[in-house]
Amino acid sequence: MRVIVCGAGRVGYGIASRLAQEKFDVTIIDQNKELVRGVTERIEVRGVVGNGSYPDVLAEAGAKDADMMIAVTYSDEVNIVAAQIAHSVFNVPTKIARIRAQSYLDTKYADLFSRAHIPIDVIISPEQEVAETVLQKLSTPGAFEIKSFADGRIWAVGVRLTEDCPILSTPLRHVAELFPELNITIVGVQRGDKVFRPHSDDQLESKDNIFFVADRAKVERALQILGDSSTKARRVIIVGGGNIGFHVARSLEKMGSMKIRIIEKNQKRAGRIAEQLERTVVLHGDGLDREVLREAGAQDAETIVTLTNNDQTNVLSAVIAKREGTRRAMALINESDYGPLTRSVGIDRYIDPRATTISTILQHVRRGRIKGIFTLLDGQAELIDAIALETSPLVGEPLRKVALPSGVVIGAILRGQEVMLPNAETVVEPGDRVVLMALRENVKDVEQMFRVSLEYF
Repeated sequence: MRVIVCGAGRVGYGIASRLAQEKFDVTIIDQNKELVRGVTERIEVRGVVGNGSYPDVLAEAGAKDADMMIAVTYSDEVNIVAAQIAHSVFNVPTKIARIRAQSYLDTKYADLFSRAHIPIDVIISPEQEVAETVLQKLSTPGAFEIKSFADGRIWAVGVRLTEDCPILSTPLRHVAELFPELNITIVGVQRGDKVFRPHSDDQLESKDNIFFVADRAKVERALQILGDSSTKARRVIIVGGGNIGFHVARSLEKMGSMKIRIIEKNQKRAGRIAEQLERTVVLHGDGLDREVLREAGAQDAETIVTLTNNDQTNVLSAVIAKREGTRRAMALINESDYGPLTRSVGIDRYIDPRATTISTILQHVRRGRIKGIFTLLDGQAELIDAIALETSPLVGEPLRKVALPSGVVIGAILRGQEVMLPNAETVVEPGDRVVLMALRENVKDVEQMFRVSLEYF
């Protein structure tokens, strides 16, 4: 597959890197010559210096033969025009664009990005996606990662195991017998820097990060059994009143009687969002100022969420708030190298917007009936939501007879309205939604399992 990526910033580089790892033919475009040179020196992609919305630049990048164009520059307008040119001039089959301005995304303009008007096939809105991630993590504070699949019916959850977790040092084949209320499938384990697919004889250890799949309704009980006693926050402080912070606050207002405080450094912005929010107290000030944090109630708050556009501010503000007494801290981290370091300074959770965006794009790169994807640990593994077709080798036989690759484990199946956790005797039927985990080397095998073959028609 030939892919053009417009924009060589953090997101563009991350996308190009992942696609290059999978041997796609990638060309990256940016007006910044130094950015383009830096990307082409680090990964095997072709670079073009120029504006991705110019026809001659897209032509130089090979748009005539491209299968996909992904526009993730900092300018919505450049991304929109690039998609239009790719469609009208070069007939590129798939156009993906990042759109940040909420005005473009207003539901009353829903027809704007249609084939008859501006032909963008997939719109990425980082602000909305990050806000949804924050809300999910606030709703389940005991998990460091949450991703919903199968129209929200199945959740994949990441949990760090502590020394008092009751399922430690027990072969996994015995866990279901000892804890019949623990209705989960453990699909992946991170130990150190590596992810592996667990087998029935494996035993879990303290400080393991595990990823499990379950019916959404059973997640809270599962976390309780695994030793998590975290309660949902009733008092939340948000640092940063930009698009993400505003969307989070407005959504939290709809969730119930939660006390919400926003700290916003820009006075005009603070006044504007204060007028639009109903029950949120907006404070004009610096999230690094202890007095401002105290005024926001840091000493009594359960959670602080730092959502400014500066990683250092997000990290330091979260650390200061915890020293003031806030129980949990969550920080938005754009620089991927910072993420793993956050736990060592006391930050409980971090949000990586680049990972969210890359997962959205991979969903449309993958072949087969793939409905959703979430990447784990910079692509070491993927959680995949797919539809089983009649021609799939998964269908019609008990799973014990299906030759699943060693790095693939099925977590849950949605059939109609019923969520099932599979066992050796489970038979996958056509139309089932299958949520599974695949290690990087087995992702292509999963694509083959869910591909649309000629016999399907």
